[in-house]
Amino acid sequence: MSTNEKQNPVIFFLEKSWLLMSAAIVFGALLASLNYAWSDYIKENEIEKFNKKAMGLLTAAERFESLPETIAVDIGKGKTYDVEVKKGLTADGVLVGWAFVCEGSGFADKIKLVIASDAKFEKVLGFDVLSSYETPGFGDKINIKDGFYQSQYKGIPVDDLELVKVGNAAAIDTQIVSITGATVTSSAVVDIFNTFLVSVQEALGKQGLLQ
Repeated sequence: MSTNEKQNPVIFFLEKSWLLMSAAIVFGALLASLNYAWSDYIKENEIEKFNKKAMGLLTAAERFESLPETIAVDIGKGKTYDVEVKKGLTADGVLVGWAFVCEGSGFADKIKLVIASDAKFEKVLGFDVLSSYETPGFGDKINIKDGFYQSQYKGIPVDDLELVKVGNAAAIDTQIVSITGATVTSSAVVDIFNTFLVSVQEALGKQGLLQ
């Protein structure tokens, strides 16, 4: 090709990058097939993890049963989060409480919680952490089962919560004392509760599921 001729840049790009593009397509197809193959296993693992966490909160429950439809909760900025609410049942099918998964933004990444309530959805039985990546030694204290922070949520009323830096952590009320050095993480958990708890309660009430 003479110096006066110019090759089409698109053709030049395709000639030089066909191998890379082919590899990307092959690896993309491989990843998609692996994801499909493992999807059932991943789902079963998530259900097993939820059941373990939820049964630790609803100790009288022997199994969980999902409601026919999810509950769409407004999480702000025009977005909703579909909550799969589950009944905690005894072996005889007696309702002993409710449990569901919800999430919000923490200090480092998303925080995903399991929250449980009594059968009337009037009282919180506690929460456990499904996943979080908060700062070790500070924010990750929300993971401590029956620790200072988690214990504050046991038995509190289903209502809007308030985060405080100083207070009585043993009081069963709507004031939650933050973890020293982890105000952002503490606030994130309170925000998750305030976003989901009352909304789920109201939705269940409208469906006539609360007595």
